[in-house]
This record gives sequence, C-alpha cells and structure tokens, in this order.
Amino acid sequence: MKSKSKTGKPIALIVALMLVVVATAVFYRFGFNLSTAELPDIQLPPGFKIEVYADSIGTSYLSSPGPNSGPRMMLVKDNVLFASVPSEGKIVAIKDGNADKKADRTDTFIEGLNRPHGIDFFDGWFYIAEENRVARVREKGGVADMNTLQVLVDDLPTGGHFTRTIKIHNNSLFLSVGSSCNVCIESDERRAAITACNLDGTNCRTFARGLRNAVGFVFQDGRMYATENGRDWLGDNAPPDEINLVAESGNYGWPICYGKNIHDTDFDKNVYIRNPCMEPFEAESFVDLQAHSAPLGLAFYNGDIFPEKYRGDLFAAYHGSWNRDEPTGYKIVSIDMKSLAVEDFAAGWLRGNTVLGRPVDIIVWDGDMYVSDDNAGKIYRIYFTTEVG
Repeated sequence: MKSKSKTGKPIALIVALMLVVVATAVFYRFGFNLSTAELPDIQLPPGFKIEVYADSIGTSYLSSPGPNSGPRMMLVKDNVLFASVPSEGKIVAIKDGNADKKADRTDTFIEGLNRPHGIDFFDGWFYIAEENRVARVREKGGVADMNTLQVLVDDLPTGGHFTRTIKIHNNSLFLSVGSSCNVCIESDERRAAITACNLDGTNCRTFARGLRNAVGFVFQDGRMYATENGRDWLGDNAPPDEINLVAESGNYGWPICYGKNIHDTDFDKNVYIRNPCMEPFEAESFVDLQAHSAPLGLAFYNGDIFPEKYRGDLFAAYHGSWNRDEPTGYKIVSIDMKSLAVEDFAAGWLRGNTVLGRPVDIIVWDGDMYVSDDNAGKIYRIYFTTEVG
C-alpha cells in the first residue's frame, strides 16, 4: 500500500500541474471576467462620460471566443430599448420609466427562440433573425403577439458562425450569415454572404459574398457598410479585420483574398499568372483594422450633441481577440469618414490579460451612444457633457 501511494502521488502531482498549465493558458488567451455591478475605468475623450444603463442581462463570468451570454444586437422603438439575448433564446424590452437615463425594468418581449441575434422594426412588424430562420411578429400589450408570428425564411444553414444580423432598408430585408468554418469553400451560397429578400421572405438572392462574418452592417446615404471578421491562424497581425463598403453583386474576397486584394496563399495553393484578387474580386477593403479585433456592431453618429469632430463618424465595437498572443480589441473606435483614420474612442475593457467586458453593438439614441456588452451583461450609455471634472 505504501509503495502504491508513493507511485500515485507523483502522477497526481503531474496531472495537477498539467491542469494548472492548461488553465493558465486558457485564462491568458481568453481572460477571466471579474464583472461586477461596478463600471470599469473606461478611457474616453475629454468631456465624455460612461454609465451603466442596464445591468444583469445574461451576465457571463468567463470570456470565451464568439458570443457570450449577455445582450447582443439592439433596437430602439417608442423609447424602449430592445436587445437580443441569444443564450436565453429571447428578446428583452428594457425600459426607463422615469426618464432618468437609467433603465428601471427589463421585460421579456419574446422567448423560446433559437439563438435570436438580429432585430429590426418596420411598418408594424418586429423582424427577428434566429440561427435557423427569420420571422416577424407584431406587438400587443408590450409583448410579442404570438398569434401574428410569421416565419419568413425557415431553412437557414446552421453550425459554424451562428449569428444572423438583419436590417430593413428600402423595403427589402437584408440578412447576414457567417461562414461555416475558419476558411473553406462554402457549398451554401447564403453563407459568408449578405442576402436580400422581399419583406415577406420571398425572392431571396445573394446581395454580396466573400464576407466571412459580417456581424454588423448599417446604411448611410444609400450605402451599406459592414464589419468583417477575418480568418484565424495567419499570425498575430494578419489578416486585417475590415470595414467594407458593400455594393450589390460585390465579392469581398474570402476565402481566397483579404484586405487590400491580398492573396491568401496559405489556403489557396493554386498558381496564377497574376494576382487572382484583382479579378473578379472587384472590392478591396474600405478600412483595414487591427487583426483579430473582432469588429461587430457599427453606427454612424448623426446626432448633434457630440462635438463636431465626431459628427458623421462611423463607430465600431471591437469584441476582442482570442487568436492572438497579445490580446487586442475590447474597445470602441471612431473612423473619420474623410481621412479614414481609426482612433480609440472608448477603451479599458481589457486590463492586461483580464477581460472586463466585450462590446458588441452600438446605437445612437437621442444624441447619446448605447453599447451592449455580452460578457458583462450590461448596456452602457456614453454621453457628452460640458461639465468639468
């Protein structure tokens, strides 16, 4: 028995040490979220402040790749902020009853859904994109009227990137579906693409392709701008994540090309006489971003409260890296639409290798900026004030 015990102890010790090493590597790569009701020290330009607008919405405690358990995409209608919570299969309605710029209640608008992500409203209908389908429903008494629920598209491909983002524009429904893989040739043309359909879900067609995972897209002056999460395993600084100016019938390169028409020779081993990314890939990136930042939500600032410097700027939420030795992202940047310069706007959700939050979506409401954080389970309000201190 003594001999057996002596033999077992070193083995147990080795196993324990291995678990510690693995755990350390995981936390180094992903970060451990110490989220509380308190707001991290977020660095903002002079005159700006940030507050928690809503809290405890699917709070997560371990930061992991991809969507975490909190709020994702947002929509404001009739002074109510709606947010999707994919992990709980529902859309919530967040209300500020006394108009003090802080939510005082969160109600379930609709539940029992399959990882709902994108949400929009048009002509009396709430449009909701789940992993496997797109549906619309009317509201009655502050909740979804299930008697009106209509499934518009019921056969979306599943697996891989499960987020589905939806926007209604010019009487058409636009739907973004990410890739099924890190890098591959897709068999379903709806993957790694943005699809356009009639409002009733008919006549769906590929609007743009070659978009590995365009989680966020917005319209401004008749143009579509979309984020692009580049592939993994090409190193810490390649390929760039992107903002794309998306045109109908455009091909944005993935999986063959990325960035400014750079050929992905790691994936595409074919030999060409000239750069295959010049034709037929007619659309290079609009703005290159730091690789592995994971840009998600986009919003133009069209309000009149922020200083002139930021009016008309495009803001992007960086969800943050996982496939990088030194973590990056976990912040919000502004993009000057004249110079295309990218600057930090709100940063501080990353402390060394500790993740305190992961920004997802951005909306502008009554001149203020609202940001969802699916890791801390919060929605923040960023506003400008002339107060000193």
